[in-house]
Amino acid sequence: MVNAFIMIKTVAGKSEELLNAVGESEGVDEAHIVAGQYDIIAEASGAEVYDVMHSVSSRIRNLEGVADTRTYICLE
Repeated sequence: MVNAFIMIKTVAGKSEELLNAVGESEGVDEAHIVAGQYDIIAEASGAEVYDVMHSVSSRIRNLEGVADTRTYICLE
């Protein structure tokens, strides 16, 4: 099992609207609005690294209002 944290920057005023969409995305276990450089942090998991990356690239990045993402794969 591969775990990752996905940092999501949204366009102004879209964080709350996107939180539910991100949280319901396949592979996402939890999602939270946070203060800082990014607006939402999601915890994702999948059987392989490809599964996590595919979830990010094909689902989260395509949501309207997502400006940028950074994915950090857990090494432990």
